[in-house]
Amino acid sequence: MKLQMTNTQKVLRFMANNTVPILFLVICAFGIPLSGYSANYLFSEIIIRIVRNSFLIVSLLIPILAGMGLNFGMTLGAMAGQIGLIFISDWGIVGIPGMLLAMIISTPISILLGWWCGKILNMAKGREMVTSYIIGFFMNGIYQLIVLYGMGAVIPIRSNALVLPRGYGIRNTVNLIGIRKSLDNLLTIRLFGIPIPLATFALITLLCLFVLWFKKTKLGQDMRAVGQDMEVARAAGIRVEHTRIISIIISTVFAGYGMIVYLQNIGTLNTYNSHMQIGMFSVAALLVGGATVAKANIRNVFLGVILFHLMFIVSPMAGKNLIGQAQLGEYFRVFVSYGVITISLVLYEVRKKRDENIAGLELAAEQEVKA
Repeated sequence: MKLQMTNTQKVLRFMANNTVPILFLVICAFGIPLSGYSANYLFSEIIIRIVRNSFLIVSLLIPILAGMGLNFGMTLGAMAGQIGLIFISDWGIVGIPGMLLAMIISTPISILLGWWCGKILNMAKGREMVTSYIIGFFMNGIYQLIVLYGMGAVIPIRSNALVLPRGYGIRNTVNLIGIRKSLDNLLTIRLFGIPIPLATFALITLLCLFVLWFKKTKLGQDMRAVGQDMEVARAAGIRVEHTRIISIIISTVFAGYGMIVYLQNIGTLNTYNSHMQIGMFSVAALLVGGATVAKANIRNVFLGVILFHLMFIVSPMAGKNLIGQAQLGEYFRVFVSYGVITISLVLYEVRKKRDENIAGLELAAEQEVKA
């Protein structure tokens, strides 16, 4: 009986720690039959979403390692990536060279923005997530000021296809036909008739291997120590503030690269809106994969991409077949993406208080035994 209770408690603990992934499994299991989509179509769509979004989501892992939570400020890197794409579109550089040049252009911008964001977050310890979220809104205003009024007026833009008819400002939509699927089509195989972009998967794999390697380096171990306890890390001689800034810079640079990979897959840049929801959807996908504010790994990234975007794919058609309105699925997707973040943060705080209570009870029991 005692063994049975122990197993039951393990199952309940597992379910409590994985509430969000289990919830999305249930939603997907309910929505897939209602959508009527074939297995081949769903598999094809999931492959597209994995190659499109994984790089961006992996960029969130380093700040979590450093104890800075979910970096909503990754949108700063996305803006830097978009600026790089605008320039290479104006210069007419296409294909892989165009993507590489866009990454090179985005890198110093991302480093500068990441350094600035990290400095601010160091002044808002304990409130990093909400601060980075607001920083994203602030920088969006600066970005739009530069793109809408600076480009063409102060920053030379030669292509009439990019500039608004008034002579300055970038058009709402930029056609990325020059780099569209350049990486995806570089090396492709077909599996059951479904194209598998091996080159993009190889790039994502390299990033994952870098993250795994980075965690074992001296800097990675310093970040882990800072994430566990800043005061203990400071006492051990670790430059806490400097280490936290580096984590945000790395995340921002990778987010810029990830945005370029994301947009080459789509083939169109929505100049003023493409970056707006990137941070929210990337964070939501990571949380759906079972990550928390304090702990995340590669497995959470890919599980989250699959579950979160599977729900995105099936919900409109499931809503249409269920009540005759596909729009319900659209509302449901937006509701869920915000709701999953709220639920995850609440559950994280509940688990944190529970663990603190358990630790307190164990400490009290040890003191009673010693007495």
